[in-house]
Amino acid sequence: MKILRYLTRDVLTHMAAVSFVLLVIIFSGRFVKYLAEAAVGDLSADILLPVMLYRLPGFLELIIPLGLFIGILMSYGRLYVESEMVVLNACGVSPTQLAGYTLVPALFVTFLVAALSLYVSPLGASRSEALLQDPGSSQGLQSLAAGRFQTRRSNNTVSYAQTISAEGLMHAVFLSQRSRDDDGRLRMVVTVADEGEIRFDSATGARYLELRNGYRYDGFPGRLDYQVVRFDRFGELIPEPEGGIRTADPVDGRPTLQLLASGSAEDRAALQWRLSLPLMVPIVAVIAMCLSRTDHRRGRYIKMAPAFLLYLVYLVLLSNARSEMEKGGGVPGGLWWVHLIFLALALMMLYGPTFWSRFRYGRYRRAQA
Repeated sequence: MKILRYLTRDVLTHMAAVSFVLLVIIFSGRFVKYLAEAAVGDLSADILLPVMLYRLPGFLELIIPLGLFIGILMSYGRLYVESEMVVLNACGVSPTQLAGYTLVPALFVTFLVAALSLYVSPLGASRSEALLQDPGSSQGLQSLAAGRFQTRRSNNTVSYAQTISAEGLMHAVFLSQRSRDDDGRLRMVVTVADEGEIRFDSATGARYLELRNGYRYDGFPGRLDYQVVRFDRFGELIPEPEGGIRTADPVDGRPTLQLLASGSAEDRAALQWRLSLPLMVPIVAVIAMCLSRTDHRRGRYIKMAPAFLLYLVYLVLLSNARSEMEKGGGVPGGLWWVHLIFLALALMMLYGPTFWSRFRYGRYRRAQA
């Protein structure tokens, strides 16, 4: 029991430290990217931090398994370098017992990741999406302040609304957008309307600007051949920045029970992905335990690079299997074949050295006989 407490405390301490560093790196990188969107007017600065906090569980469900993987490598690597593992082996701790000790913190992490991937992360994704679609706080044209001209530098658009109701209905709307044609000439498109509002298509996740009862002027300044169009209802797709905060898959915000009841390929792939994240934790824990074997001369970091590569291959295969499953193809069984491959690899790494040692010893005994 003392050995179990010692190993568990050491692994969880290393996991917490590694996970914190990874979280700071990833969170700060995403925050800077989204802050750039707010700077050009694609995102309201008021909702930037709340949306990031809602998306935090989605980061943790990927960071924590990696933190455990690296934590086991560092913790057990230190034990091998300082000969503590040699003492444990001399006291009768077999590789199977060591794997059992390792799976205790791994199972704790498994339940934590399962709670994040199956409940907390979808809830946070849905709330962040609801916050982004709120007429009073969303980005772009929805973040207009009544009675003020605002510029969106991302697409050279100047927008104005005289008044905005609590429901998001804009009155006396003015839009001006400029661009360059192939010859380098300046082109202006000016739209005025009595009313306007943002429409959201829940099926595609796209947003549309709908203007009612207005005029649209399109032409080149200094020329007299402007095109004037009068409309009763005019709709235009609002482009989203590639890789921005709103490019998350809409299925990520759906509850797990809804995915269970759905029969679409996309929902089934998302469900298997959520189940795969906790399932991979004990598998990578055993793999990390096997890869941590080292000695004084090689050091505790000698296998970090191949370990990272193996973990990356695991995630890439899961991601590719999910993409193929969403398209209606892929290997029968969805994502489970990836787990079976790496489970077999973990068992081979765990029992392979013992098996070959006994095999060589048996051959030697038969040769001596």
